[in-house]
Amino acid sequence: MEQLPYIDEHSTIVTADRAHTWAALLRTTCKNPDDLSTLPRGFTLDEADPPNRLATTGRHAFSRYALVFTLTEESPTRTRLTAESRGEFPGLHGRIYRALVIGTGGHRLVVRNMLHRISAAAA
Repeated sequence: MEQLPYIDEHSTIVTADRAHTWAALLRTTCKNPDDLSTLPRGFTLDEADPPNRLATTGRHAFSRYALVFTLTEESPTRTRLTAESRGEFPGLHGRIYRALVIGTGGHRLVVRNMLHRISAAAA
């Protein structure tokens, strides 16, 4: 995976082991959890290391981006789920897009909501 500039990172503790958290991650992010190519529109699979790491990438006219989920065992029944965002936003349109998506806090809300949904799905 190409290293894009760091944007932010958000974590939550999931009250489930890594295997159950991984399954919840796939159920929440993929249309078909058995097929990692069914990620949401705009994202493609970059790397999968079950049940430790899921890395996705994407691009469009105003940015190139990556969203990486890392699952770390905190205890046998608790998993730290981290979502790290990276991206670059070239040119004037990219800077405007970044201001709208990142600068407004919308990205942070979407990622935190996603982590909450994954956590709830693992319970």
